Amino acid sequence: MADRNERAWWRQAVVYQIYPRSFADASGDGVGDLAGITSRVDYLAALGVDAVWLSPFYPSALADGGYDVDDYRDVDPLLGTLADFDAMLAALHGAGIKLIVDIVPNHSSDRHRWFVEALASPPGSPARDRYLFRDGRGPDGAEPPSDWQSQFGGPAWTRVPDGQWYLHLYAPEQPDLNWANPEVHADFLATLKFWADRGVDGFRIDVAHGLAKDLTEPLPPQAELASLPPGLNPLRDRDEVHQIYAEWRALLDTYDPPRATVAEAWVPPERRVRYASASSLGQAFNFDLLKAPFRATDFRTIVTDNLALAAQAESSSTWVLSNHDVVRHASRYGLPEEFTEGTQWLLHNGSDPVCDRELGLRRALAATMLILALPGSTYLYQGEELGLQEVADLAPEVLQDPVFLRSAGARKGRDGCRVPLPWKRNGSSFGFGDDGSHLPQPDWFGDWSVAAETGEPGSPLERYRTALAVRRKRQGAEELVWIPSDDPQVLHFARQGGWESVTNFGDGPIAMPPGRVLAASADLPDDGSLPAATTVWLDTSG
Repeated sequence: MADRNERAWWRQAVVYQIYPRSFADASGDGVGDLAGITSRVDYLAALGVDAVWLSPFYPSALADGGYDVDDYRDVDPLLGTLADFDAMLAALHGAGIKLIVDIVPNHSSDRHRWFVEALASPPGSPARDRYLFRDGRGPDGAEPPSDWQSQFGGPAWTRVPDGQWYLHLYAPEQPDLNWANPEVHADFLATLKFWADRGVDGFRIDVAHGLAKDLTEPLPPQAELASLPPGLNPLRDRDEVHQIYAEWRALLDTYDPPRATVAEAWVPPERRVRYASASSLGQAFNFDLLKAPFRATDFRTIVTDNLALAAQAESSSTWVLSNHDVVRHASRYGLPEEFTEGTQWLLHNGSDPVCDRELGLRRALAATMLILALPGSTYLYQGEELGLQEVADLAPEVLQDPVFLRSAGARKGRDGCRVPLPWKRNGSSFGFGDDGSHLPQPDWFGDWSVAAETGEPGSPLERYRTALAVRRKRQGAEELVWIPSDDPQVLHFARQGGWESVTNFGDGPIAMPPGRVLAASADLPDDGSLPAATTVWLDTSG
């Protein structure tokens, strides 16, 4: 049986998210693939990550970047084969890196064999019961069952030729599954077993809060959904969703070590506790920092609250600053502060507003070093270790995100953080592949490539490598001790083993606390001060 540390490897892991179509292209067709990932395992090992989270790699029409899944137990031919998957997994494991794969259980694609069968079957048939079909309103059923809106814009209902409507909380190509149907339960248990038997170490659960639904009529109007009490919204965060995850946990605990799961659950912090409990998924993403400005008070409140919630769930927190759905934090922190609050943090649109790129990168490196010093697991998004900014000026004709397409261009969407990575200083795709990339890369990418930054003192890549190496040696108990400061712009805490993290959120330098410097997010002056927007780790063991 695996030892305790191996069974709980995920609690303080550094996990690197790979968006496979934009990581590395081995086939030269402009789209990243599994063989490309395999070819870069040495890079991941040198970076110092503990695990990879692989975004969807399944067969897909790419109506939503691969989150419209045709077949949950295969590989998209553009990305490779199951044999390529096995080779990638073996290479990762050979380098001591775990693998978490994305599971998309709220909806399938409209090309999934079940949905094809549903469209070919009559209303009321078992095939349609796997999804959420309903009759329309009005004398001829020409009005949708409700006025609900999809997350990507436009109605959440689409009518089929025989007159019925199906629910899709995202794109029309992503019909929602009916989790009241036992066949759906059984099929996803089979999917989890398929990948776990192949050696996958864990699963990231997409839209984990959305599976259980109650479409008992009358359906509430869109305007009332947000005001419904917790657990009573018909579409999200219902209590019965945890019955589904209890089934999953029972299966995944039969493996040695148990397979890990982490919930993508956009719910209030106090509701995340259930998803992170041992009887449910065991861990849940903490997205609070994605919406917080670069401000000491916000960071301290979020850290304190989430460590308490993790302790309540007997889990560990997750710390996230960027992912495939949001503006890269090196750009976000260079935007006006009001832009980072509320909902606009998804919508950076080129030169409006103007981004202070130098300030954004400096703050991003400071924030990253702060979260890497915290107890819990840290999720990094591919390219952030290079200091990549959002590619926010992509032309409308190249955009692929349904957020842009279904909002008639009113919302820029997420393509700007999904542009393929630069590996070399030049070439048709800066080393991403041999023949271009599926989203255009800007001219400035070469200066921010892996080749340009490797071995370059002070580059973002080398600062990440140093920080991850120190973290691996110093990580201890899942607790911290806040150290008081007279300056409200300073966050200072100690970790077990005689090391401390100090972040200066202010606009000017402060006196450096005593200790030997282990790592810093920026160059430190000789006068013993800690510059603005800088984090330093200190050895205080004496």
